Amino acid sequence: MNSLADWLAHIERLHHRPIDLTLERVREVARRLAIGLSCPVFTVGGTNGKGSTCALLDAILRAGGYRVGRYTSPHLLRFNERVTIDGVEAADAALVEQLHAVEQARGEVSLTYFEFTTLAILRLLMQARLDAVVLEVGLGGRLDAVNIVDADVALITSIDLDHMDYLGPTREHIGFEKAHICRAGRPAICCDPQPPDSVLQVAADLGADLWCLGRDFEACGPDRPGAAGQWIYRGRTQRRAGLPLPALRGAHQLRNAAGALAALEAVRDRLPLSQQAVRGGLLRATIPARFQVLPGRPVVILDVAHNPHAAAALAENLDRHGPFTRTHAVFGMLADKDVAGVVAALRDRIDHWHVAPTPGPRGMTAGALAQRLRAAAAGSVSECDSLAAAYAQALGAATPDDRIVVFGSFLTVAAAIADRAAHTGHGAAQR
Repeated sequence: MNSLADWLAHIERLHHRPIDLTLERVREVARRLAIGLSCPVFTVGGTNGKGSTCALLDAILRAGGYRVGRYTSPHLLRFNERVTIDGVEAADAALVEQLHAVEQARGEVSLTYFEFTTLAILRLLMQARLDAVVLEVGLGGRLDAVNIVDADVALITSIDLDHMDYLGPTREHIGFEKAHICRAGRPAICCDPQPPDSVLQVAADLGADLWCLGRDFEACGPDRPGAAGQWIYRGRTQRRAGLPLPALRGAHQLRNAAGALAALEAVRDRLPLSQQAVRGGLLRATIPARFQVLPGRPVVILDVAHNPHAAAALAENLDRHGPFTRTHAVFGMLADKDVAGVVAALRDRIDHWHVAPTPGPRGMTAGALAQRLRAAAAGSVSECDSLAAAYAQALGAATPDDRIVVFGSFLTVAAAIADRAAHTGHGAAQR
């Protein structure tokens, strides 16, 4: 096997179980590989906002002159998107080298796709001589492969209902799992304005130094008198005024930015940052498909919202986005997601739904999705054979004064990006 595509296909064949919530196997292989990170490490967990918060941490630290490695998942189009070093995606050859090392080290130990690739990426980051590492926690927290790393700062963005088959049926259950990224005697930043009691209890039981939004840090928004579109960060020992709004769109991004600044405040003695670096990082942070507005008419918006909490944020952003004649949705979801909750949050904002099947064993057919929309009285619905066909249909139906919002899963957004790239010669991730 020489190519990255061959290696990834090989891993999928060998380790076909998508989720296996244990850590003993991955810890053993990590020990054999002598994986360890000597620089400050941030782990970012939660239900929504993880990718945006990782992007903010990465951008601010790099604006301060630090060499930063970042690991996020899943990707949209290319596996390489999952890991960047100093803002540059990892090359195929570098990833292949690390995947080969994991294969050699694991012996008879069985690893899932996520565990296998996480170990390869951690080894790549370990060898990159970095000043800081930002790691997005995957599905859960307590038994997620990323949690083999003892982070210097843990950051929990939000707790809401998602992946309930694995994490539990309530916010309390999910909070228990997410909070186990905290470590004894180390800062843990909680950005959820109403965290479940389980988060507070786990942090206390572990002996973590818990920072809570509204108690230990806060963002004073740009709507206060005389703010002139700027905001103030107030932390335990640090105050930063005159901050620009994050380049990332959405009112919730201010909360993510405050959490990132709290995490950076907690390690200010090891990673000092000037006001200029903070301002520059806030303005430069980008991440595709988080209320990403593409140029042209009709306006196209990409958003990976796939649970009710994220759908509510998308609805709020659509309300703030300005008047349009009609809003079309290109919509596809996985069968194990809360379709009814997502539709309930957005049905009053969508005039016509162009629905499509999502591929894979967790996928949902267009017919099943359309049936749920009609049962929810969501309005006009068209069924399409593929995500690309749904996107093309929406483009054909929309007038220049309409807008199209593509959402429901990473797969749905990726199909739109690929279609746009095929027809324009560049990817939609470019702004």
